[in-house]
Amino acid sequence: MKLQPVPGEHRYAVAVREGSDLWLVLWVRRSRKGEFFVMVPRGDRDWDVHTSYHLDGTLHMKSYGHRVLPPRKCQPLTGVFLGTESLGAIAGYGPKSVGAICDLTAFPGVVEIASGVLGPRDGQITVDLVEPDCQPAAFPWAMIARREVFRDIPPWVVITIGSLCGCRPAEREGRAGVAGPGTTAK
Repeated sequence: MKLQPVPGEHRYAVAVREGSDLWLVLWVRRSRKGEFFVMVPRGDRDWDVHTSYHLDGTLHMKSYGHRVLPPRKCQPLTGVFLGTESLGAIAGYGPKSVGAICDLTAFPGVVEIASGVLGPRDGQITVDLVEPDCQPAAFPWAMIARREVFRDIPPWVVITIGSLCGCRPAEREGRAGVAGPGTTAK
């Protein structure tokens, strides 16, 4: 996987640091049109799991070319953005098995986390769009390991990494998966 910079496009990555290696976990792409996509690298190109938020406010998640959740209508991205919109929560990671190296030249914004925060059953990532100076959508975090706010263009992009409970990893079995998007508006 080799992503080339595209003029007018903004990309933000989440990557796990293991020694000198930086493994790509997911990335958020703001297209030149102003639409948002949350992409997850996979070894199988046909998988193409992603979330998209279109200019008209349509938000949906796809996997293998099919919608995994019914499309939702959120606020359009064509006017003033108010409050917050969640692009979903993602859990369950094996970036090393996919072999996706994070190329820092492809991502002007990188949220780097240490090894052990995310894993096959540990940790979650949420991606939210927020009005400037607004908090992201409510989420039942027990612990936030890292939160980055990308303020280059409204709506701001907030990426949060943490865990849902304070229990040990062995006690979290069965909690990995993808949670659907939610919306909270002012």
